[in-house]
Amino acid sequence: MRNDFRELGFGPADILLPKDCDMTRWSVVACDQYTSEPEYWERVEKFVGAAPSTLHLILPEYRLEQGNPEEDIQNIHEAMEQSIKAGIWDTLKDSFIYVERVQKNGAVRRGLVGAVDLEQYEYLPGKAALIRATEGTVLSRIPPRLAVRRGAAVELSHVMLLADDPEDTVMGPLEAGKGGFRELYRFDLMENGGSIRGYAVDAAGAAQAAAALGALKGAMPQTGGAVPMLFAVGDGNHSLASAKAWYEEQKKDAGAGEALPCRYALAELVNLHEPALIFEPIHRVVFEIRPEELLRELEDFCRRGEPEDGRTQTVEYIWEKGAGTVCFSKPTHHLAVGTLQKFLDDYTQKYGGRIDYIHGDETAGQLGVRPGNIAFLLPAMEKSQLFETVNAEGALPRKTFSMGEPWDKRYYLEGRRIR
Repeated sequence: MRNDFRELGFGPADILLPKDCDMTRWSVVACDQYTSEPEYWERVEKFVGAAPSTLHLILPEYRLEQGNPEEDIQNIHEAMEQSIKAGIWDTLKDSFIYVERVQKNGAVRRGLVGAVDLEQYEYLPGKAALIRATEGTVLSRIPPRLAVRRGAAVELSHVMLLADDPEDTVMGPLEAGKGGFRELYRFDLMENGGSIRGYAVDAAGAAQAAAALGALKGAMPQTGGAVPMLFAVGDGNHSLASAKAWYEEQKKDAGAGEALPCRYALAELVNLHEPALIFEPIHRVVFEIRPEELLRELEDFCRRGEPEDGRTQTVEYIWEKGAGTVCFSKPTHHLAVGTLQKFLDDYTQKYGGRIDYIHGDETAGQLGVRPGNIAFLLPAMEKSQLFETVNAEGALPRKTFSMGEPWDKRYYLEGRRIR
């Protein structure tokens, strides 16, 4: 990593881009989306067909519950090797890509694609680092992603980093200077994903970005000698955690250092204050239970204790026989999502059932009214709470928020050699 980015934990990379292919078929949404809607991925598979596509290079998470994941992973590794042999990749050496994503609603989200230094990232609770997870990491979700990475020749990323940059000192100048950058791609994304355009950042733009990020780091509060948090992982927490786990495995044999390509991982940096970046709640749907019994247990849970300083939390629910609101009189967490999650984890551990994390009110409602299901619709978290809360209290409960609707999530596009 270049010296001007070494202390920032995020810098330029040798980025792979596909050539001579249908880019709309090439680029597919993050693997952890639509996990309870296999029909979405079936449409994508039909649309892509045999065309070159990142679909062949990732493992959509809905497939973990069906089919043969081991065989899927082997096919992914073979497809990666074949993509290299077939010469479908061009390499953009030691570079950033400035990205403008035009979302379905017409809003433009700006980003900067580069590489995270995994030495400066932590996902385990209680560890301070320049780059930190925003949510609790579910360690059981790492093994399948790690299995993909272990045999992978190429990484593809849906990770999004967030910077707390209210004055727009990083993306603003890049946007102003894009007229002097070489355009790399411009195309429509499938399945209501909007469109995307990308530009190769020139040397002056990279130097400006380094200076702006350095100034943000310098302004971070220093508390008791602890490392300040410069970047929060907004999307792709578990993918980045898997990259870190793979790097730590490799370090044991090869030692730390620049020579290990897996020390770095692709990500897109986005300003937390980007107007197009909207925090959406992630709802809970519980499957394969008796909703009446769950609601009786929940009512008892809600009645326990007395309100502290009048503080209560409410969550809406919907199921086959109607809808309602529950009120937690003595919350166990400062956010409603944390209080509800504790109850659901305890309930499913005791009585069975399966919890899924659903983006979008409509989708959650449709799933909630199916027999044997119930959906809990959570309120949105304020963006202004993110850095302060994570810095002060550590990672949030898993799946606390989502940055936009499912179709607005990051699509796989760029790659990077990790072997």
